[in-house]
Amino acid sequence: MACPFFRRADSLARQPSVTVEPGAHWNLEDEDLSLSGDALTLTHLQMAIQLLTAPSNEDLNSAVTSLVAKYRQSWPNIHKLKLDPKFFKNCTNYDYLADIQELLLKMDEASASEILVLLGEELITCCCTGIIERAFRCLGTDLQEFLGSLDGVYDVLKLQEDDVTDTGFVCAGDGELIFTSERPVIAWLLLGSLKALTRMLYKVDVNIKIEPVEGDARRYRYLFSLVKDSSQTLQMERPEETSKLLEKVQRSNSANASDLQMNSSSFCKMFPWHFIMNEQLELVQLGRGFSKLYKPYLTDFGCQATTYFDFKRPKGLTMKFREIVRRTYTPFLIGLNSPPGVSDFPAIGLEIKGQMVHCPESNSLLFIGSPFLDGLDGLTCNGLFISDIPLHDATREVILVGEQARAQDGLRRRMDKLKSSIEEANSAVTKERKKNVSLLHLIFPAEIAEKLWLGSSIDAKTYPDVTILFSDIVGFTSICSRATPFMVISMLERLYKDFDEFCDFFDVYKVETIGDAYCVASGLHRASIYDAHKVAWMALKMLSACSKHITHDGEQIKMRIGLHTGTVLAGVVGRKMPRYCLFGHNVTIANKFESSSEALKINVSPTTKDWLTKHDRFAFDLQPRDPSCLPKEFPNSNGNGTCYFLESFRNPTLDSNLPLEEHINAAMKTISEGGDA
Repeated sequence: MACPFFRRADSLARQPSVTVEPGAHWNLEDEDLSLSGDALTLTHLQMAIQLLTAPSNEDLNSAVTSLVAKYRQSWPNIHKLKLDPKFFKNCTNYDYLADIQELLLKMDEASASEILVLLGEELITCCCTGIIERAFRCLGTDLQEFLGSLDGVYDVLKLQEDDVTDTGFVCAGDGELIFTSERPVIAWLLLGSLKALTRMLYKVDVNIKIEPVEGDARRYRYLFSLVKDSSQTLQMERPEETSKLLEKVQRSNSANASDLQMNSSSFCKMFPWHFIMNEQLELVQLGRGFSKLYKPYLTDFGCQATTYFDFKRPKGLTMKFREIVRRTYTPFLIGLNSPPGVSDFPAIGLEIKGQMVHCPESNSLLFIGSPFLDGLDGLTCNGLFISDIPLHDATREVILVGEQARAQDGLRRRMDKLKSSIEEANSAVTKERKKNVSLLHLIFPAEIAEKLWLGSSIDAKTYPDVTILFSDIVGFTSICSRATPFMVISMLERLYKDFDEFCDFFDVYKVETIGDAYCVASGLHRASIYDAHKVAWMALKMLSACSKHITHDGEQIKMRIGLHTGTVLAGVVGRKMPRYCLFGHNVTIANKFESSSEALKINVSPTTKDWLTKHDRFAFDLQPRDPSCLPKEFPNSNGNGTCYFLESFRNPTLDSNLPLEEHINAAMKTISEGGDA
């Protein structure tokens, strides 16, 4: 059959292949689905209802596959609806349902609605299994209860997920359901799904008539009736055992309101947060809780319910008696209004959550609920007391347990704050520790600094073939006599800043500075066959740097440098301001080579010269001096030894006209690439 209000593809713009409907898919990843293998949770209810209102592409494709297998003979082109499941993995936002709608309209518009109904049935048959079937079964023992719970549960789920769309269910009465959706294709799919659910859950076949709600094209009315008698409104039978129990109860209790074994006073005491309205929505009875708040004002301001109550949920509710009767399966949330002209009303804004019940014996509406509170503070701020909440009302436990949880949260927050403070303190300690370690590394070799930090004992150690550099400034005493202390310190700071950078570049250890004396050594913390080369290159760069620095009276700084290689003893001396000192005869000899040098010259001992000339690829220009220049402390067994002036250095692989710095940089690169053996 053709649907009289099925929107054609040319009259309704095709929805793009993105998320089906804003808010239609709830975020299910916040729930842990693996809490228990068979535990039924709110997430499963979300998944079940989503199967009706926004089925996933995978579920739709499973239903289409089953539909094609069953009805290929009736509609030969129906196989075009089927897609490869791998396609959905690559197109996660693909709107499969929109394409199904479009293909059906092109293929067979007259049968489009019929195919969609069958597709809805297959959707339930294929996908409503296991925990999803259990989720549907928990909604009610018969179809009418199922429809009512569908209304209430979906409304709560939308509220929790802040879903602002109009999609939703309204159980408008016995055998009547109203569904709101922007998409007609969902409405027809739902019709088939509801048919299949009644067969699966309650073993009953029903006819469901779908028709538009007049004045709102987004709303669809579903009217249920038994297949055996389509004129009879559906009344599902309960299980036989339950029916016998009901018959027994009905025989022993009167159904007449006048036979109620409780007067209105007792009822108002037992249920303090209830009221009864007549057809004109006038208050005819108030529970004790409402009566305490509003009884003094009823005479002056009348009994109209809307004067005192703001009906917040269901949303869009028309304040007419019959409209409210149609929403009795939906949870109600009512806010309390301040009576006109009353500025100090204590419970303004208090919300009462509950249920509206139609009482046909008096044709009135009974609302019964509980204050919607989150703790004792919310209770007292609204002028209420714990005694205002009846003993049977779980709200009492919610308030008290909420206070306990709040106290636990307060303790947890304090613990978290304390934890944060401890972490910040640890971070500060770690930061200071790094500063201390960095400072130790500036003063001592890395191995010695680590032992000092750990508090380990440090024994003096002998190091062979250590190359030592001593330097001083020629005429330093004369310079100091003509300058202020600040000028001298400023001059040395600028000069030694460059020298310290050379220490880092050549990886040599700065031993100390005393006045104008500057001493470094290589072969202590990391020995290699190029220790003498590094110290020699640093000496050349030190002389080069002197040409860029002048004294306070404009004269160039002139340095003399001495180099010597030999065995030394090194160790940490002192506990207060400890120093890493070098001891031994070779330290004294190195100092003598410096004192016997000349201005802007580098005096090299015979042992250092032997190390510098071991490798042919490094060409040092060493000019011999007169043997008499050799310090008398230097052991000269054959009497033919002499010292040398280091004039320059050239890297054989580079042009000799290039600056000294480039030759040294190339040599250092060669050493680094060779592993600094």
